[in-house]
Amino acid sequence: MGRLTNRIALVTGASRGIGEAIAIRLAEEGAHVAINFTSDRSRALAENVKQQVEALGVKAMIVQADVGSKQQVEAMFEQVKAQLGDVEILVNNAGIAPFESFLKVTEETWDRTYNTNVKSIFLCSQLAAKTMIPKRYGKIINVLSTASLVVTSPVIPHYQSSKAAANMLTKGMAIELGKYNINVNAVGPSTVDTDMCTDYLADSAIRAKEVEANPMKRLGTSRQIGDAVVFLASEEAMQVNGHLLMVDGGLTVKAAQPDDHMEH
Repeated sequence: MGRLTNRIALVTGASRGIGEAIAIRLAEEGAHVAINFTSDRSRALAENVKQQVEALGVKAMIVQADVGSKQQVEAMFEQVKAQLGDVEILVNNAGIAPFESFLKVTEETWDRTYNTNVKSIFLCSQLAAKTMIPKRYGKIINVLSTASLVVTSPVIPHYQSSKAAANMLTKGMAIELGKYNINVNAVGPSTVDTDMCTDYLADSAIRAKEVEANPMKRLGTSRQIGDAVVFLASEEAMQVNGHLLMVDGGLTVKAAQPDDHMEH
C-alpha cells in the first residue's frame, strides 16, 4: 500500500519536466492522477505521462486547460470530478519564466507570467478548497522557486516577484484553510535540468557556474521535487502548514560570492 492509495490528485502543467515527475511519484504512492496540459502542442506529451501513470496500476486522465482562465479551470475540475472524483491533492505546478530584463519586460509578458504563476494558484485552489472543506481533508501544494526568496537572475523580475507573491498566497491560504484540516504548503526548487532550462543550460559555462554556485555542487532533479511533494501530500506532513520546503541544496541560505552565476 502506498502512502496516497486511492487519493485523487490533480497536477497542473504536468505534461513534462517537474510536473511529469510529480505525477509519476504520486502514482507510485497509489494516487489516481489528473494530468493538466495547456495547449494541443502538449497533448502527446500528456498522453505519454498518462501511460506511465497507468502502468503503475492507478487511474489517470489528461485534461486540457489554461489554468489562468477561470472558465477553463472550472471546466477542468468538472471533468476531473466526472472521471476520477473530487480533487483531494492539488499540485499547482504550472509556471513560466520568460527571460526579459526589467527595462525591457512588456506588459503582455508581465500579465502572462502572473496569470500562470499566481492567478492559476488562486483559481485552482479556491475551487479545490470548496470540495475539500465539507470532507475536512485536503492537500494543496504549490511549486515555487528559490526566486520566491532571493533574486536569482537579473533578467526575470516578473518571475521572481510572481513567485514571491505565490509564497505569500500559500501562507495566507494555509491560515484560512487550516481549520478545515486542509494543509497548504509549497516546494522551492533551485535550477532543475528540465526542458524549461534546456537553452539556458546548453551553455556549458553557465551549467558549470550553476553547479559551482550550489552548496551540493550539483543540479536538482525533477524526481527530488516529486519526493518533496509526496511528503507534503502524505499523512506524515499532517502538521506541516504554510511552509515553503526548499529543495535547493542549500542555495538560498548561502551568501552570494562575486563569481556566482548571477553575476554572469
